[in-house]
Parts: sequence; C-alpha cells; structure tokens
Amino acid sequence: MKKFNTLLLALLVAGTVSAQTWTLDKSHAKVGFGITHLMISDVEGAFNSFDAKLTSSKEDFSDAAIEFSADVNSINTNSEGRDKHLKNEDFFDAPKFGTLTFKGKSLTKVEGKKYKLVGDLTMHGITKPVTLDVIVNGPVVHPYNQKTVAGFKVSGIIKRADFNIGAKYPSAILSEEVVITANAEFAKN
Repeated sequence: MKKFNTLLLALLVAGTVSAQTWTLDKSHAKVGFGITHLMISDVEGAFNSFDAKLTSSKEDFSDAAIEFSADVNSINTNSEGRDKHLKNEDFFDAPKFGTLTFKGKSLTKVEGKKYKLVGDLTMHGITKPVTLDVIVNGPVVHPYNQKTVAGFKVSGIIKRADFNIGAKYPSAILSEEVVITANAEFAKN
C-alpha cells in the first residue's frame, strides 16, 4: 500500500509539474472578423483589447487548455459611426454584454500543423459550441530573447443568428456567416 501511495503521489506531482503556462504576446496577436455587406463587399474589423491563456503539458499542444476574452467596447472597423452602432443594442449591446469569451474544450491534431479547436463561445449573453481550425507553428526558441514561443493561426465561421447579433438585419444586408480570424504568439513561462 505504501508503494502505491508513493507511486500515486509521484504521478500527481509529475502531472502538475509538466503543465506549462504560456503568455500571450499581444504585440504579435490580432483578433478579427469579417462579414459581407449587401452581398457585394466584405467589411473587416477587430477587437483591440483582448487576452488569452494557454496551458499545455505536451509539446504538440494536443492537451492545451485555451481561454480567450475580448472587450466588446474595443471593436474597431475603421469607421467610428459603424463601431458605435455595433456596440448598441442592434448588435453586441456592449453596455449589457461588454465581454465576449471562448473556453476551449479540446484541441485535436488533424495532421501536421493542423488542429481542430472545440469550445464554447459566449457573445451577447448566449453561449454556443463552436469548432475552429487552427494551424500551430512551433514551438521554437526565439532567436533574441531565447524564450520558447509558438504561433497559432485560428479561423472559422459562426452564424450571427446563433448569438442574436443584428437580428433585425436580413442576410441581403449583412451575411449570416461571420468569418473569425485570430493570430497569436505565445511564450512559455
């Protein structure tokens, strides 16, 4: 019994020690979206204020725990009037729902650098499961600061109706599908 308890303790300690926390390098990160306007042109935007957390014990990140949040009030489409409209009750209703979040449930390797990220996205007070495509680059050692870094390129499509965003605007004015894009560089702590 004593050997079993010692083995169990060793396994618990090893599992705890091996999990690595990675810090987002915001100067090398961007979170954006795109939507089609009047079925003829794409309008793109981004959230300027966001954060992400990544923890993984495996070098290929297949056990990664990923969390993300963005400040809806930081939305930027390069049009002050449009940004103000997106923050009101017609779209994000930022006074009530000022933060959007994503909590990953799994990151599954498909092949090579390609992964599928499954998690819960919460926007406008509504939480829905989403699946995103991810390309993982690295990890590599940064040539200047010698830290281990990795890059994540995330893309996917969500439906705005799933989150009751812009419900009064038909798809002839704004596409139902919204393209999500994100690029993020993380450094191992």
